[in-house]
Amino acid sequence: MKITRQKHAKKHLGYFRNNFGVREPYQILLDGTFCQAALRGRIQLREQLPRYLMGETQLCTTRCVLKELETLGKDLYGAKLIAQKFQVRNCPHFKSAVSGSECLLSMVEEGNPHHYFVATQDQNLSVKVKKKPGVPLMFIIQNTIVLDKPSPKTIAFVKAVESGQLVSVHEKQSIKQLKEEQGLVKNPEQRRKKRKKVSGPNPLSCLKKKKKARDTKPFSASDKKRKRKRIRNRSTSKVLSEKQNAEV
Repeated sequence: MKITRQKHAKKHLGYFRNNFGVREPYQILLDGTFCQAALRGRIQLREQLPRYLMGETQLCTTRCVLKELETLGKDLYGAKLIAQKFQVRNCPHFKSAVSGSECLLSMVEEGNPHHYFVATQDQNLSVKVKKKPGVPLMFIIQNTIVLDKPSPKTIAFVKAVESGQLVSVHEKQSIKQLKEEQGLVKNPEQRRKKRKKVSGPNPLSCLKKKKKARDTKPFSASDKKRKRKRIRNRSTSKVLSEKQNAEV
């Protein structure tokens, strides 16, 4: 029985991997009902979930789920302790918390870009999740973890993508990445750098450079006297030399 469950899980994971880009580590969003069912069935989630999915997992929840478990009181105290051990992902409800089901549903909006799994025992939430293509759904039945098969909405979406009527989020991301690698689409950081280069010249750089003033310091009287003395000495030496030549 355990082998057949793992075969079904492997088949379903392959479907989500090929069509929606689901990869390890599998990010599983858990609500309070799933934690309560695991507590009653004595299921060690950190050990059994990676074994069942045959891959690395990241168990996570949201602030709204933790807040909801706190308000429910002692009946779900054990489920709250279990949920507090998991990673807390940021949800858009910072100012006012919402119900756990509403919060998890908002985390898989817009094509589930983070590839979250939703683990819940809430039937209403399960029905809403099945209406969103590309969201793997998990639940506990008879003290065993089960990965639900792809919903009819998911199958119809994949067929529409294959026929060329729609483009999946995974394909959009891969196309964008290929364009960036080939240089067809420029990153916003490069655009910002170019805007800085286009800016006008610095007005200070347009000013004419000032010529350095030459040293026009006048000669002092002592320097003139020295020059004059040197000139006189030269003239007297010439006169003396001429007299000596005449006497000879």
